[in-house]
Amino acid sequence: MPSRHNSSAQAGDEDLRENRAYSTATISQAFNDFLHLGKLDQKILRQYHEALLQGGDRFAKVFYDYLLAAPATAKVLDGYQAAGGKIENLVKRQLQHLWELLSGRIDDESARGLAHVGEVHYRHGIEPVWIMGAYLLYLNHLQTRIRTSPQIDDAHRPALEDSVTKLLFRDMGLQLEGYWDASLRDLEKEKDKVAELQEQITNLLSNIPQLLWSVDVINNRPLYVSPSAYEICQMDIDMPIPCLGWTVPEDRDTVMLAWQNALQGNKVEVESRVKQPDGGLRWFRRIFYPYTNAEKKVVRIDGLMEDTTEAKKMIDRLHTLATTDGLTGLPNRTLFNDRLIQAIAAASRHEKKQVVLMMMDLDRFKDINDTLGHPAGDRILVEVAQRLQSVLRDTDTLARLGGDEFAVLLPDVRDGRKTADKIVKKIMHGLGAPFMIGDNELYLELGIGVALYPEHGEDAALLMSRADVAMYGTKNRDVSYLYYDAALDPNTQQRLQLAGELRHAVAREEFTLHYQPKIDIETGLVTGAEALIRWNHPDRGLIPPDQFIPLAERTGMIRPITYWVIESATQQCQTWREAGWPLRVAVNISGRAFQDPAFVGHIESILQKNKVPAKCLEIEITENILLADIEHVSPILEKINRLGIHIAIDDFGTGYSSLAYLKKLPLHTLKIDKSFVLDMVKDENDAVIVRSTIDLAHNLGYQVIAEGIESKDTLDLLRTLGCDGGQGFYISHPLPSEHFVQWLKNSPQA
Repeated sequence: MPSRHNSSAQAGDEDLRENRAYSTATISQAFNDFLHLGKLDQKILRQYHEALLQGGDRFAKVFYDYLLAAPATAKVLDGYQAAGGKIENLVKRQLQHLWELLSGRIDDESARGLAHVGEVHYRHGIEPVWIMGAYLLYLNHLQTRIRTSPQIDDAHRPALEDSVTKLLFRDMGLQLEGYWDASLRDLEKEKDKVAELQEQITNLLSNIPQLLWSVDVINNRPLYVSPSAYEICQMDIDMPIPCLGWTVPEDRDTVMLAWQNALQGNKVEVESRVKQPDGGLRWFRRIFYPYTNAEKKVVRIDGLMEDTTEAKKMIDRLHTLATTDGLTGLPNRTLFNDRLIQAIAAASRHEKKQVVLMMMDLDRFKDINDTLGHPAGDRILVEVAQRLQSVLRDTDTLARLGGDEFAVLLPDVRDGRKTADKIVKKIMHGLGAPFMIGDNELYLELGIGVALYPEHGEDAALLMSRADVAMYGTKNRDVSYLYYDAALDPNTQQRLQLAGELRHAVAREEFTLHYQPKIDIETGLVTGAEALIRWNHPDRGLIPPDQFIPLAERTGMIRPITYWVIESATQQCQTWREAGWPLRVAVNISGRAFQDPAFVGHIESILQKNKVPAKCLEIEITENILLADIEHVSPILEKINRLGIHIAIDDFGTGYSSLAYLKKLPLHTLKIDKSFVLDMVKDENDAVIVRSTIDLAHNLGYQVIAEGIESKDTLDLLRTLGCDGGQGFYISHPLPSEHFVQWLKNSPQA
């Protein structure tokens, strides 16, 4: 395994000079810019030049007495005198240097002269630390002159001291630049020292768990492979990709495709499984960093390989906690909803395919809990789950939605009613046998509501709602199951009427926005607000969004409502800015908005019209939007990000399938869903999910906002876990704009 290449080291030394940010021609201006040296400094130095020089001859003598008193510098000066040099000449030069320094020259010629002095110091073996010690003497001497000289106006002393200090920094820095350049030239000639340094680096890298390597792709030969490679593979190193031979066959094509992509000049990351000497498998992430020459041709690829097994286990555990019912091991509501969305999407592509959704709960289950206790109730729920699972196909999904409520999803069926009738009979037969709890023989009955796609609805939320209506319809009838019937739905007529009135709500200005503050959890300061729409209905009063937003999406009214929200929120944001509150305002964006080709341009026009900086606007989207159409949404998010608008994922944790896309999207913030935050102080599983989400987000470079903070204990725990921001009723309820301003004025967070 190669560990030392002198030709590469020499080329690297040359690159050190070529790749410097500043050349010899620009270094003087760089110092002047960074130290803010200018005409005002030169003016005050000229004004007090003579006053500062007084006592200079005494200082020069003291300066060399100081150097002669130190053994290291005395040795250098003794050698100088032994070679015929005279200290008196050095004292004169010191006086001349002090004179030139205080003249305030900051041009290129003076910079070259100082760099030359630094090179001379290097050649004479003057250490940089001695140079800095000498400048400390300069500083002390000149500070004393500035503070005590009667010739200096008291009002000018601070400015003069500042100018002198900056000048000393420039003087010292340029000398050290000359010292640096001289040492680089010598370094190129000292190949043995470079080889020794490379050996030290190799020893250092041998202690790093990551495998580092570099390959000359022109000649297909390794330039460097860190010793840790043998700890991962324990064999001869595969080239051009280390450990490729021990990568499982199913993953090799993926790795090779990533390599081909890197050869095109793209940085690429790829994960794969690598067989271990003990026969086990571990996940490793490879990162390919292409290096191009002046002709933009890839001539080298540098790589990193690191073990990601534990990180994958953490994400898998997070998935499990977020999507599985802890009691029965069944999918929970989140995972069930996700699979229902996927089943509908698959069925929509085939004219004759249907989806069957069943909602069911146990009759009089509360009596069992109250009589026999919750442990007995839990045992029954587990056995019910096992019996239900036994009558379903592997492709079907059984979920526990909460309490004694279960749901069944039958995807990809041709005759929905015939299939549902058949499964219901199996379920009834499976639950017909008694449940034995101690000496108690219990018989349970189910109420089942059935909804079919597309007959009863074309989206997941509507199907869930209608299956639920059908299930509750069984409670008042002597039947075990019912299909959804609009006649059974007391809300149907009301929704139809509401949908008609919704079309006129924008024109009649019936909508209003409430604002819920967001705070920085560490400092407690307000950082922004989420804009939440309300419908101020003339007859029904204030209607929350969950009652009309689904209607707006189904009727196509969501587009004008979305633009109204962005327009109103940005106007309010500008009003706050003018009042001295530079807050960022967040708005929720429906997935339907991304279907509008003019969406991004419309947002940009609104910002320009209201003169609001793009960074003051944040859009919040749910994971389900990403899951539904990531290929379409991703480029739109890129355009929004390029405008400078912040992007947040809302209700994070309720759509696990989108986790794989997080690092590929231009996101800024993850908002942890309140369902995990509300009980995290009491529920360890929720706390684990929140902690894991915070760690995951921070590792990806995102901020984390927690929703649903309703107690001080929750806020304190989030602070301990390192959460960045939060919102919730403990901080403030959503408020109308005028009340929000009053809250800002009176709140300590403001």
